[in-house]
Amino acid sequence: MMPDHTLDARGLLCPLPVLKLRKRLKSLTAGDVIAVQADDPAAIVDVPHFCTESGHELIATEEAGGVQTYFIRKTG
Repeated sequence: MMPDHTLDARGLLCPLPVLKLRKRLKSLTAGDVIAVQADDPAAIVDVPHFCTESGHELIATEEAGGVQTYFIRKTG
C-alpha cells in the first residue's frame, strides 16, 4: 500500500505516537492515507482505539522486525 504521508514514531513511548498522529492528521485532507510506524508495544492498543474514538479509518496493519505500521485514512 502506498500512503500519501508517513509518520515515524519509532522510539516514542505512549502516548507520544498517538499525540503526534493526531497533530499530523490535522494538516491532512480528508481521504489522505498516512502510514504510522511505531515500536511501542502499547501502540497495538492505542492506535486502533484512537482511530475508533476520532472516527478515522484504520485500513491496514502490518508488522515486521518489531515495528508495527498502521495505515489510516483521514475522514471528514
